[in-house]
Amino acid sequence: MNFPENLRYTKDHEWILLEGNIATVGITDYAQRELGDIVFVEVDTIGKPLESGAVFGTVEAVKTVSDLFLPISGTVTELNPALSGAPELVNSDPYGEGWMVKMTLSDLSQVNDLLDAAGYAALVG
Repeated sequence: MNFPENLRYTKDHEWILLEGNIATVGITDYAQRELGDIVFVEVDTIGKPLESGAVFGTVEAVKTVSDLFLPISGTVTELNPALSGAPELVNSDPYGEGWMVKMTLSDLSQVNDLLDAAGYAALVG
């Protein structure tokens, strides 16, 4: 499995890419493999300030629906528009075209609580 070094990870299998106080969030390669074929991504929290660990949406696969958890406190500002017509991008390119949301961070120090690639790889075995 692929765990890019430039990302940080949560124990709930989300990843985050930081660019200043803006972050891009998605689910990991491990998570998309465990879920199977993604058929729908729903995010109804755009514009709402949320705390780290809060549910910001759901991802629906053929066999299950899973909550999506925010890695860091902030406000979700954008849902990946490509996912409405092609949710399978989460499966085919989870760290690229399959990103889920962009957000503005409210507390950058929370990044220190996230796992690096080696820590996440150890978590999922």
